[in-house]
Amino acid sequence: MIAWILVGGRLVESPLLQALPRPDVVIAADGGARHAALLTGWGLNVPVDAWVGDFDSSAGLRLDAPREVHPAAKDETDAELAVRAARTRGAAELVFVGAFGGRFDHTLALALLALRLTERDGLRVTLTSGDEWGWPLTPASALSLAAPPGATLSVLAVSGLRGLSLGGVRWPLTEADVPAGSGWTVSNEVRGGPVTASLREGRALVTVLPTLPD
Repeated sequence: MIAWILVGGRLVESPLLQALPRPDVVIAADGGARHAALLTGWGLNVPVDAWVGDFDSSAGLRLDAPREVHPAAKDETDAELAVRAARTRGAAELVFVGAFGGRFDHTLALALLALRLTERDGLRVTLTSGDEWGWPLTPASALSLAAPPGATLSVLAVSGLRGLSLGGVRWPLTEADVPAGSGWTVSNEVRGGPVTASLREGRALVTVLPTLPD
C-alpha cells in the first residue's frame, strides 16, 4: 500500500510527479495541507484521508479531511506523526510530497527520517518536490531508477560508504569507498536507461534533479 505524505516544502508540477503511482492513502502534515489544492489543480485527484500535526503552520488553510491535533510540545515532527498515521492505515511505501525547499532543519530531519524508515523498517521511501527527488540508499536497499537522460544525480554520503557501485551515469563507480560528506559523488549525470546504485556498508541519499521544460 502506497501513502503520500504532504509536507511543508515547495511543490512544482512536473511529468515525473504526474507519473507517480496513485496513492492508497494520503496524509497531510500540518502546513503540507496547502499542496492538496495544487495537486487537485494539476489533475491529480488524491483526496486527503487525515490532516495531522500541531497546526502551528497551517493558519488560513482549509481542508476537507479529519484532523488529528497534537500539542506543540511534542517529541516528534509533524512528518513523523503523519508517518505513524499512514502506517496505522497499512502503508508499506511512503512518498513525501513537498520534501525539498522548506526550512533546512526540517528538510534535513526528513531526509534522515527517510533513511531510518528504510534502514530500520524496510520501507521504500521517496522524497519529491516535483523538480527534485531523493531516495535513501543502504546496503539492504539497492536502487534501480528510471531517471531522465541529462538529469543531475548525486550520492550524498551521510556516513562513510564502502563498496558503492553506480551505473547508468556519465561517471560510473564500482565498489568505491567514499568518505562521509565527500563531494566526489555530487553532480553526476544520468546517461539514459535505468540508474542503479548499491553499496556494501554505510548510508546515503541519492538525489536527482531533472531538467524541467520551461
